[in-house]
Amino acid sequence: MRNVQRNASQDSTCLRVATYNIHKGVRGLGPRRRLEIHNLGLGIAALDADLVFLQEVRLFHHRDARHFDRTWFGWPEQGQADFLAPDGYESAYRTNAITRDGEHGNALLSRWPLGEVEHHDVSDHRFEQRGLLHVVVQLQMRRLHAIVAHFGLIHASRVRQARRLCSYVAAEVPAGDPVLVAGDFNDWGERLDPVMEQGGLQRARPPGPVRRFATFPSRMPLFGLDRVYSRGLRCTGQQVPRGPAWARMSDHLPLVVELELDAG
Repeated sequence: MRNVQRNASQDSTCLRVATYNIHKGVRGLGPRRRLEIHNLGLGIAALDADLVFLQEVRLFHHRDARHFDRTWFGWPEQGQADFLAPDGYESAYRTNAITRDGEHGNALLSRWPLGEVEHHDVSDHRFEQRGLLHVVVQLQMRRLHAIVAHFGLIHASRVRQARRLCSYVAAEVPAGDPVLVAGDFNDWGERLDPVMEQGGLQRARPPGPVRRFATFPSRMPLFGLDRVYSRGLRCTGQQVPRGPAWARMSDHLPLVVELELDAG
């Protein structure tokens, strides 16, 4: 798998960020279920991102571990966040949802050193367990607040979760610190941007005419469910990797965004 083209220089003012819903590393149903976590590891390394925001990541799952133990590669002994982290990266993970056989949540993979790691519950009802992963990233002399989000399936819930996220940022992040919020917002109708803007978070869009960067469904992307919002950063480029290999690994495609930190 070829690396996705990189334009930004690798320093602490230019960042390449990717957000990716990995569908728990498994695709298909019944006897056609297949393990994709090993391919996902290759794909994430090929993105060559400084920060990778991941959703639907497993720490463990007993039933899948037993099932895929019979396959050639097998279920990883590590949690998926640690397993997917390329060499030299640090990882942070927190659980959102607990199920009968395991759990899943959000993760951050980083080229830069990680500091404090927090989890904030934004579940809106008992049928969907949702949370925010908040990680402080140390960019040489600056602190960047990275927040991984995965919002609910109901629009009214997503609006409330967006407001809670903005309230959380206002309460927990110093006013002068840059913020990156990335993830799967499940915003089919493209209606969350005004709510996020009220909280001081701008959707990352490259210069020039407004384009839609569709990431879902991966085989024929129509919706931009995966996105990046920021404060104190400027978007300089954006792309969605395409092709058969990306289409088979998850029901989402990754979104890759190039950003520059404002002078601070």
